[in-house]
Amino acid sequence: MRVLICSLVIAACGGNAAPEKTAPVAPAPPAAPALRSFDRTLHAATFNGTRLTYRVVGDSGATPVVFVHGSLADYRSWNAQEIAFAQRYRVLVYSLRYHPPNPQTEDNQTYSPKLHAEDLAAMLLTLDLAPAHIVGSGYGSYVALALALDHPQLVRSLVLAEPPIFPLLTGTEAGDSARRAFYTNSFDPARAAFTHRDSVAGIRIIYDALHGPGRFDQLPPASRADLLAHAFELRQEMLASREQYFPIISCAELSRITTPILLVRGDRTPRMFQLVSDELARCLQNDTTATIPGAGYPVHLGNPGYYNTIVMRFLMTH
Repeated sequence: MRVLICSLVIAACGGNAAPEKTAPVAPAPPAAPALRSFDRTLHAATFNGTRLTYRVVGDSGATPVVFVHGSLADYRSWNAQEIAFAQRYRVLVYSLRYHPPNPQTEDNQTYSPKLHAEDLAAMLLTLDLAPAHIVGSGYGSYVALALALDHPQLVRSLVLAEPPIFPLLTGTEAGDSARRAFYTNSFDPARAAFTHRDSVAGIRIIYDALHGPGRFDQLPPASRADLLAHAFELRQEMLASREQYFPIISCAELSRITTPILLVRGDRTPRMFQLVSDELARCLQNDTTATIPGAGYPVHLGNPGYYNTIVMRFLMTH
């Protein structure tokens, strides 16, 4: 018995016991290469008679990519894209006319895709960045299309995310109903608010139309203050002639565009933008589309990693 007990004690203490089996440890995946940093100095110069703030990052000589923001936004809208794309491309981000930090001055111009397209054309030629891939968001996609129609030689490809080309919706009952509802419930009330100099109400109406009822009031104070900094430019938009602000681009015009186009949408964006995207794809006879999961409006902010991958793959093939 003492021999048995002693043997058990020896085994418990590690003597001659069978070694315990452990699962093999998988090697750690290689670390993702660090992104190169670039000089991000902002510049300002006059293009097409207006002072515009911009930044160019990336290697000189690389293929240019231009990011065009939409309403209630400025060059900072592309912070999640700028450095990522600059690893391969020469990237231009800028603020549209009237948008911060550009001068907020009355210049007797009508806020329209055509006006901004002429500004961008002058910028591309002055900075020697043409032809360029043009990546638009919201109203910036409207501007990108106007540039491709009026200055096709400046455009290498287009990435269009949910441009508000609402005149395209008049061709179907569902589309026209959505268009009229937007004008009645959002655009016209916001226009009335800006007419009466109530910028807060005007911004609240448009923001909630894009992001959901009550969302403006749920924002942190700093975010609301940032939106209010865009009051001047949104007033220019809302008080512009509707025919010039939302110009008609016919299917016939769109079908003549030969520039490669990627259409991007979010799976959580308002139905109206989904309908516009459907009509745009039909008119362009374009089947190069991508839906960004988990993304609302604007698409590139909702899921930037997925968005960047999709857009980068498209640009690399064109």
